[in-house]
Amino acid sequence: MTAATLDAEPVNKPDVGTEPLLQAGQSTEEIVVTGARTEGSSDYTIPGQTTATRLNLTLRETPQSVSVVTRAQIEDFQLNDVNTLLATVPGVNVQAGETDRVYFSARGFDIQTFQVDGIGVPFAFGIQTGSIDTAFYDHIEVVRGAPGLLSSTGNPSAVVNFIRKRPTKGLQVRASGQYGSFDQYRGEADVSVPITKDGSIRARAVGAYQDGDSYLDRYGLRRWVGYGIVEADLGTNTTVSAGYGHQDHKSRGAMWGAIPITYSDGTPLDFARSSNVAPDWSSWNVIDRQIFGDITHRFGNGWVARASAIRRATDENNTLFYVYGNPLRNDADGIGIDPATGLQVGIQSYPGKFRATTRNLTMEAYIAGPVTFLGREHEINIGVNRSAQEYIQQSSYDDSTIGTYLPYPDLFAGNFPLPNFPTEFSSDPISSQNTHTTRETAYGLIRFNPGDAVKVMFGGNVTHAKSTGFSYGTNTDFDATRFLPFAGATVDITRNLSVYGSYATIFNPQNQLLDFNRRIIDPIEGENLELGIKGDWFAGRLNATVALFRTRQDNTAEAAGIVVENNVTRTYYVGIDAQSEGVEIDVGGQIAPGLQMTGGYTVMRIEDPEGNPVRRYVARNTGRLNLSYTLPMLPALKLGAAAQYQSRIISPSGLGRQGNYALLDLLAAYSITPNISAAVNLRNVTNTKYLTATNFDGGYYGAPRSVMGTISVRY
Repeated sequence: MTAATLDAEPVNKPDVGTEPLLQAGQSTEEIVVTGARTEGSSDYTIPGQTTATRLNLTLRETPQSVSVVTRAQIEDFQLNDVNTLLATVPGVNVQAGETDRVYFSARGFDIQTFQVDGIGVPFAFGIQTGSIDTAFYDHIEVVRGAPGLLSSTGNPSAVVNFIRKRPTKGLQVRASGQYGSFDQYRGEADVSVPITKDGSIRARAVGAYQDGDSYLDRYGLRRWVGYGIVEADLGTNTTVSAGYGHQDHKSRGAMWGAIPITYSDGTPLDFARSSNVAPDWSSWNVIDRQIFGDITHRFGNGWVARASAIRRATDENNTLFYVYGNPLRNDADGIGIDPATGLQVGIQSYPGKFRATTRNLTMEAYIAGPVTFLGREHEINIGVNRSAQEYIQQSSYDDSTIGTYLPYPDLFAGNFPLPNFPTEFSSDPISSQNTHTTRETAYGLIRFNPGDAVKVMFGGNVTHAKSTGFSYGTNTDFDATRFLPFAGATVDITRNLSVYGSYATIFNPQNQLLDFNRRIIDPIEGENLELGIKGDWFAGRLNATVALFRTRQDNTAEAAGIVVENNVTRTYYVGIDAQSEGVEIDVGGQIAPGLQMTGGYTVMRIEDPEGNPVRRYVARNTGRLNLSYTLPMLPALKLGAAAQYQSRIISPSGLGRQGNYALLDLLAAYSITPNISAAVNLRNVTNTKYLTATNFDGGYYGAPRSVMGTISVRY
């Protein structure tokens, strides 16, 4: 999580725990065990990362595809939440099937684990509930492929590592205010102070508050976050740190599920971009708290040892409104007898009140450093990780309000009355969940150095996963152990280019996803094979990758429908075996003086063992491009543009469809004084209308053209 700030050494590539050489245009970046500080720099890349292997390698030395979103890019394009941020990352799909719950995918498969300073915390239900504010974070690293070497959770898709902001040894104060379309406003403050004169003890506090309405009828979101960290140098070689993060996400007029996107005969529905089926009282209320700490010691022989822990507590208290079914075409209110089936059809109500708690404690310790063998220096990393998580969900229903037929399109008025929910939440196993999961991992890696131009890695981990409990009436017990190998190699072919290859595996039990017969889906097992070429230029300020990948994932849980039992509605899943193959291009950094860029393109196919296309709700082609340019003749002015493209997506039934589309964002920023700046961001400039996702046979439209103005002050 947090990490040591140590004295600089004059080296070309930073060793673990050291600072790199400063390059033109870069700030006093501090290499810490988890990554480099990017704030204060205009660069859209970093000199090195530790997400993939714990060894502090440059992007070119890492035998997997890596994308980075630095603090400069976050602030330029106002990427204030993780959904907006990840939509700018090459190869990553952001699939918002509901207003407050989001799926993320890469290389065709779901991303189900985020890391914070290298410590992985899985999503409680395989999906991110509530938005994640980016105010706490210095930058984000995305390593595509299987993260199995260091992470005992996740899929062979990608791992997203959020690198927290650290205290600075000097005083630093920043604040900003924003106002924009749909009465959106946001305030943010960030203060770092030295507690002792020499900065050996230092602290930092970050806070942000935002509120506003939406282009969706009745929907609004209020989110506030607070973060504090204290860091202390215990002598010249040891640093200890501890902190706390708090986020409160509360929405109104929120959709649970979304809008049916076809009539009962499969004909597409035509509804306004602002359409919303949720009444005012429907709300997701998610509070996320994290306590974290670590101690890092640097030995005099180049070895570094680190122990860390993170305690995460999430509480949900949600009052929600869900609809299911499809309206009858050519009927005044969409309710009637379907002539094709003889059954009554229409959109029906399903309100519910839910309380859920997640408690997770993850601890990790590792040691890394150089060894000499046969006259050459090699690197070793050995570590252990343990995660224990408890997830409890309870429900409350007013049975008299379930299954009410709702006239179409009148249901968009959002006038369904608040049910008289029982005051007591049910712990009945049929309508609730209670699971306890532990994962214990030991991992190791050696990076051989057989020649100046050749580096070879071998490693792996042994993971023991155990679960007890139930999910909607089904026993979720399992106890399994797996060995997950990892191998990688890089070969320098010129001063600026290297070829690389890697093989990584994953094992991920699915203890909360049930099939139609209430059996849990078998664990995910998968692998990622990747070959490519990497380059860096301008002393590492520009990085590029072209990768060929083949990713296999067995027992992928795919939503197959809903079932209503005893007035309890649940989604049921089928497990499919699938393989994706494709090509990725990724570029990041300075491509000319004053011109920063990140971007890339992914083209792939996803098929089952018989060669049939599967997971068609994942776009096969995605493109990302983010550019900012500081004018040489007017250095106070910065202009920028961001574009996102994706090909068509199709719902699991084949009825819901969204064609290919592209979005364009623009920015203009001006430094009024060295300490005060103003900026304007335009999003969806072409006002493109598009469905946010088709993971299910329901959806809603993304935001129209909008504008946001920002005033920033820094000292």
